[in-house]
Amino acid sequence: MDRAAGEEFFVQVSVTCRHGSITDEVRDYITQKAEKLLTFFERVFAIAVTVDINKDHVLVELLVDTEHRHNFVASDRGEDVPGTFDRVLHKMEQQIKKYKEKIQDHRRDKSLNDVAEQAIDVVEPEEG
Repeated sequence: MDRAAGEEFFVQVSVTCRHGSITDEVRDYITQKAEKLLTFFERVFAIAVTVDINKDHVLVELLVDTEHRHNFVASDRGEDVPGTFDRVLHKMEQQIKKYKEKIQDHRRDKSLNDVAEQAIDVVEPEEG
């Protein structure tokens, strides 16, 4: 599924909570922050956040489904949901930036044919 240039696209952000519940304010906070991942990588199809509440800690996992790539996954453990989510979001931003740089660097690399042609031009046969 390709998107047309300039097409406005809204990604579905799902927030799931296990072993407890979170307030609507925290859910909205997570949703708004997660949608900002689109500013880093526009080929995001779905974002899933899972908050697992335990007695002494919370575990937050963030899954980002993108075009032509397996899911990006980041997770962290902490004491409160917003702070832990912020750390997970930062990890995800770093993964996406690294992947995007890798794609851009790969596109800038010369093809093997170009490299071979340059090597032939540099190494001229000796006249004898």
